[in-house]
Amino acid sequence: MNEKDRVINDLVIANRILAREEVVDAYGHISIRNPDNPNTFFIARSLAPQLVTADDIVELDLDGNPVNDEARPLYLERFIHAAILKARPEMHSTVHAHAEDILPFGIANGIPLRPVIHSGSFIGANVPVWDIADNFGDTNLLVTNMDQADDLARTLANNNVALMRGHGFVSAARSLIEAVRMSVYLPRNARVLSRAVHLGGDIKFLSQGEIDARNQGYKPYSPETWRTWEYWAIKCDCGHMLVKPDENNE
Repeated sequence: MNEKDRVINDLVIANRILAREEVVDAYGHISIRNPDNPNTFFIARSLAPQLVTADDIVELDLDGNPVNDEARPLYLERFIHAAILKARPEMHSTVHAHAEDILPFGIANGIPLRPVIHSGSFIGANVPVWDIADNFGDTNLLVTNMDQADDLARTLANNNVALMRGHGFVSAARSLIEAVRMSVYLPRNARVLSRAVHLGGDIKFLSQGEIDARNQGYKPYSPETWRTWEYWAIKCDCGHMLVKPDENNE
């Protein structure tokens, strides 16, 4: 299996994992930069993530346009991925989803969404909130063009995650596995934080030093990371699709 085929194969697994872990449902999507051309990326056609196969993967440019002729419907919010991958060349995968546990932190002032559990460290110390109404007025809250997507990417800036007021979140990561892991643990961290807030008292967030220590020496196919990927893949009935790349070329 060549690198391009492996990336597409893993993208299918990633879609299934996010669905199984209830990060996405009928809506939401994940993308991966083309390893052969950093100016294009792969994403599914407009389809529920649980149903995605390799035949459903399309290649888009960094303006959200199909590279090849494509008659099938595409995600309306594909521009999110295009804008973030354009603005962040060091990032290779993005997720957009509507996980309900994170939504309160995008609509209520007061407690910011920050890491409070060790597995939440991946989201980073700062999670900004983007409000489409600030620059585009009353909309249906969907990001349906590059102007809106570029504005979102500017709010994300150099952070790993941004919330979208009344809508969901976006995440950007150095690898597909990291994007999945971050997006799975983001709502879990939000649930724990919400429960802590209800208990009352001061909230002790992870320190920057704790976040840095947790992320030090990260490798996309380290034994720790692969264990998580393998577990999630088997859990969503994709164990037979697992292909571990040469660790020397990761």
